[in-house]
Amino acid sequence: MNEVLTVAEVAAFLRVNRSTVYKLIRRGELPAFRVGSDWRFNRSQIEELFKVRTPDTEDR
Repeated sequence: MNEVLTVAEVAAFLRVNRSTVYKLIRRGELPAFRVGSDWRFNRSQIEELFKVRTPDTEDR
């Protein structure tokens, strides 16, 4: 099962303020869903979105 993250956890992962995470949600730049009034994120989607390709992993 995919791990679910909170706004605070995503902010820490991205090294940004929580307010920045909320801005990214409003702009549709972060895949998120609501649980009640709280925003949640699938860890795998966040990691995939911000995956950094290194020269060793790039297609040649």
